[in-house]
Amino acid sequence: MGGVAMDELVTGDAVVLGLQPARLPSRALAIAIDLAVLLTTFVLVSVGLAVASVTLDEAATAAVAVATFLLVLVGGPIAVETLSHGRSLGKMACGLRVVRDDGGPIRFRHSLVRGAMGVVEILGTFGAVACVSSLVSARGRRLGDVFAGTVVIRERVPAGRAAAVPPPPPWLVGRFAQLDLSAVPDGLWLAIRQYLTRMRELDAEVGRAMAERLSSDLAAGTGTPVPQGVPAPAYLAAVVNERQARDVRRVAAAAGRGAPTPGSAAASGGTPPVQRTGAVPAGFPAGPATLAPAAPATPVAGPPAHAPRATRDSSATAGTGFVPPA
Repeated sequence: MGGVAMDELVTGDAVVLGLQPARLPSRALAIAIDLAVLLTTFVLVSVGLAVASVTLDEAATAAVAVATFLLVLVGGPIAVETLSHGRSLGKMACGLRVVRDDGGPIRFRHSLVRGAMGVVEILGTFGAVACVSSLVSARGRRLGDVFAGTVVIRERVPAGRAAAVPPPPPWLVGRFAQLDLSAVPDGLWLAIRQYLTRMRELDAEVGRAMAERLSSDLAAGTGTPVPQGVPAPAYLAAVVNERQARDVRRVAAAAGRGAPTPGSAAASGGTPPVQRTGAVPAGFPAGPATLAPAAPATPVAGPPAHAPRATRDSSATAGTGFVPPA
């Protein structure tokens, strides 16, 4: 697969993820915004508790002050990162997110380690330790990220650098319109997208194993098994295409654009128009010749019926490696 840059993320299956780690300037700005919000909240809560506990003795007042510090300045960031899956207010403003080393969403234990180390790195040393560790790290990680196994990435990257997800085979378009995608986690969608955009660069064995694992996870999230005979990469591309189509319909409905015009993507189930070539995008493995898929949502025009059989077969499979169903 070639050399791997130091600023790229690699999964346990040696799959390079096209995620850009955040650097010190953007991270420092995000932390400054978070600290401003936290300190303001801490001051307001402290003043309110001081007024409410004016009749308490010194020991009780000190206990209230310690509890306020732990709940607001320590527990606050942990709770926010856990509930938002790695996006605090400052990170949302700067387009950043905390993810695991493998690109997946963080859990409570990751946020707990980051928050505990943040007390020492950021609050205890006024950010000096965090700045030094971020500068010497190849991916801009502070000590909390190292111990938690996380990295802060940039969510907003230039559009020109984003790789497009290849479309699914035409005979799978619209086949998963009734699939329940609500329980599929965001981290799995991210991993599937990264696989589909990089699958042509992978070793054959590594790509096959990655596709099988992702398709199994996706089937578990939807509660519906992978259809018999559908290759894993084609299944992943078709489900991602269905999710994108639903997003398009949702945005169109929210914008109040009205009923879709005949022949539009929304009118045909929300899926993007399919090229009427009868060919399948390169990169998808061949499926069984005996597979009988559902009828495609958009009719696919092939070679003329009177053309010689050898001509029809070669035009359907040229350069793709994928044999459409008979």
